[in-house]
Amino acid sequence: MEQRKELIVSAIENGTVIDHIPTDSLFVVVKILGLEKLTEQVTIGYNFGSKKYGKKGIIKVANKYFKDIDLNKIALVAPSASIIVIKDFQVIEKKNVELPETIGNIVSCINPKCITNNQEVDCKFTLINNKGEDLKIKCHYCEKYTTRKNMQFK
Repeated sequence: MEQRKELIVSAIENGTVIDHIPTDSLFVVVKILGLEKLTEQVTIGYNFGSKKYGKKGIIKVANKYFKDIDLNKIALVAPSASIIVIKDFQVIEKKNVELPETIGNIVSCINPKCITNNQEVDCKFTLINNKGEDLKIKCHYCEKYTTRKNMQFK
C-alpha cells in the first residue's frame, strides 16, 4: 500500500497565500497583520516540511490582498516569505517579500528618549543590513539601531 506524504490544505478561491515563513516567525506574522481579527477564512499551517528550509509555516487568507506596508511588516520578521495572489483559484502573482531602503511607521524606536516616542512624529528607519537574523535598521532621528530580536511593531 502506497503511503501519502503530502498534507492537503484546502484551496482558496480568492485571496493571498503567505508561504515559506520560518516556523519561529509564523505567529508573529499572524499578530502583526492582525489576522486574528478577520472574519474571513484564515488557514495557518505550522511545521510543514520544506525541502529548502526544513520546516516552514504557511498562511492562507481568503478574500484579502495585502498592501505594501503589510508586505514590509512580513519582510521584517520573515525575509524568506513569498506572497502568492490567488484569483478564481488561479495563481495571478508570486513574489518574494523585500524590504525597502526606508521603513516608515511600522516599527517603534527602541530608544525611550527618541522624539518618536515623546511627540507625534512618525518613525522612520533606514535599512542597514538585511541578512537573515542580522537584520539591522537605524532610526532616522536618534540614529539608534534596532535588530530583528528587539523590534516592536506599532
